[in-house]
Amino acid sequence: MKKIIFRKLLSDCLVFSLVALFGISSIIWVFQAVNFLDIIIEDGRNHNIYLLYTLLNFPKIIAKVLPFCIFFGFSYIFIKYELKNELIIYWNHGIEKISVINFFLIFSVLVFLIQIILLTIVTPKSQEIAKSLIRTSEVDYFEGLIKPKKFNDNIKGLTIFAEEKNKKDEFINIYIKKRTNKDNFQITFAKKGIFEQRKNNKVLVLYEGQNFNNNKNKITNFSFSKSDFLLGDMESHVVFHKKLQEQSTIELVDCIKSIYLGKDISIINCNKNNPRNVYKELFKRFIVPFYLPLLILIAAFNLIITKENVNYFKYRFLIFSLGIFMIIISESSLGFIGDSFIKNIFLISIPVFSILIIYLGIIYKFKIKKASI
Repeated sequence: MKKIIFRKLLSDCLVFSLVALFGISSIIWVFQAVNFLDIIIEDGRNHNIYLLYTLLNFPKIIAKVLPFCIFFGFSYIFIKYELKNELIIYWNHGIEKISVINFFLIFSVLVFLIQIILLTIVTPKSQEIAKSLIRTSEVDYFEGLIKPKKFNDNIKGLTIFAEEKNKKDEFINIYIKKRTNKDNFQITFAKKGIFEQRKNNKVLVLYEGQNFNNNKNKITNFSFSKSDFLLGDMESHVVFHKKLQEQSTIELVDCIKSIYLGKDISIINCNKNNPRNVYKELFKRFIVPFYLPLLILIAAFNLIITKENVNYFKYRFLIFSLGIFMIIISESSLGFIGDSFIKNIFLISIPVFSILIIYLGIIYKFKIKKASI
């Protein structure tokens, strides 16, 4: 009977938390997806690349929103059960409140492990794949590169400007500057131009213009009535520098090892003179998940108080405020990470000691309550 009751309470908490998690994450994802439209409009990527890139950012959003949704979901269900007198059924069956709290505390370890996997494996890998997708993809939406009355230099070594675009999709008064290297560049003016697809190449056909070539300070020019400007081999400006959040956890751990052991290891972003950023990333992946059991334990406080208590709503507000405060602490503590591992021990110990203190406080409260009976 006890297992059935625990399973029902847990399933309700999980269902509501997961609905909140995917609902909030989807809203955030939609807003981010709108911002990522620049990948197509300005950078010339196709719709498939855009869709994959935005989907690969979804695990990062999930990991970010998970703590709040777990705390909010569990708190809501516990309060709902209390207000509907459903918790009385549990207590009438001889189930002790501390056993329910212990059950959810044990379950929180599973949530903790899931968050660890998300932050240490899934999110870094998805971020790395997303960035490599942009780096290796080709620019094939060239119409988006030319915007009337706006200089566009998203293509490496290429600047394009058009005065306007008419109803026939013709660009009027086009300026193109193409730089092949430091000493050589080409400038082209044309009265109009239009895109044409020829086999596997996208061609910008220019009409009535002039072309100027600079080859080591030697300038030559010629006029043309019609000229093809190939865009199929162009590359966009992409940041090739690998960020910390895209690196594997193993690489970051090896970086810390190399710093303490004094070994020279060629790891990207591993700066022995300034390891703070590496510490911050490892703290986010390994220590911040400890706040999840803490948040579940804080939410379980709602099981202790009853609605018959004159200060019931006051206690509910305090419990919710404590949970939000801990979420803020978990995020803001990253800003206090220092260069020394010893100095960071205090920040590492905050969630662990908080769990211990709150749990011992709950046990103490139950002992006092039993002694008074």
